[in-house]
Amino acid sequence: MSLPKLVVLISGSGSNLQAFIDSASDGSLGGEVAAVISNRPNVLGLERAERAGIPAEVVDHTEFDSREAFDHALAECIDHHQPDIIIMAGFMRILTAQFIRRYQGRMLNIHPSLLPKYPGLHTHQRAIDAGDSEAGATVHFVTEELDGGPPVLQARVPIEAGDSSDDLAKRVLAYEHQIYPLAASWLCSGRLKMDGNRALLDGEPLPETGYPYQPNV
Repeated sequence: MSLPKLVVLISGSGSNLQAFIDSASDGSLGGEVAAVISNRPNVLGLERAERAGIPAEVVDHTEFDSREAFDHALAECIDHHQPDIIIMAGFMRILTAQFIRRYQGRMLNIHPSLLPKYPGLHTHQRAIDAGDSEAGATVHFVTEELDGGPPVLQARVPIEAGDSSDDLAKRVLAYEHQIYPLAASWLCSGRLKMDGNRALLDGEPLPETGYPYQPNV
């Protein structure tokens, strides 16, 4: 039986992509990375894919005169690889509702905050400015609401005295690399499903902030 196929969408260095490449290689993902697609040329993530022998393609958003035209071309590129799952890994484009509906229930994103707190940008600085005691990252299904899809898995990271946003981002990113392939492995195995606006794991609704991740330390 063939493994589920994933297409990973990137815009930059691809550090989360590398976590997927590594987890596919060691078997823990339970799926294969069939292709990597970037909306920007000449980014490190494309080199990571090529080094791993994974087809790497560019659909440059600057070559399209509308968001809809770009999304149509991106969808055609994705569908060429016939993936079971779409992974947004630092993909810095807001997608149209039509595109999202095409892949709904099969598309995951990771956001660097404890959703529903701080959707959008500058999440780490916003958490520091608010005086929060912790920050983190949340894997969630992608829906038409920006960063508003059902949470799947969430890792919490303490905010330490004197933290800059860069300090905090580095510590959160280390957890992103753990929780994102784990959540995707649940989807690959059929354990994870989206039902309305809730995520189900083994048929049971997950908490509204997602499953609380406990690192193996």
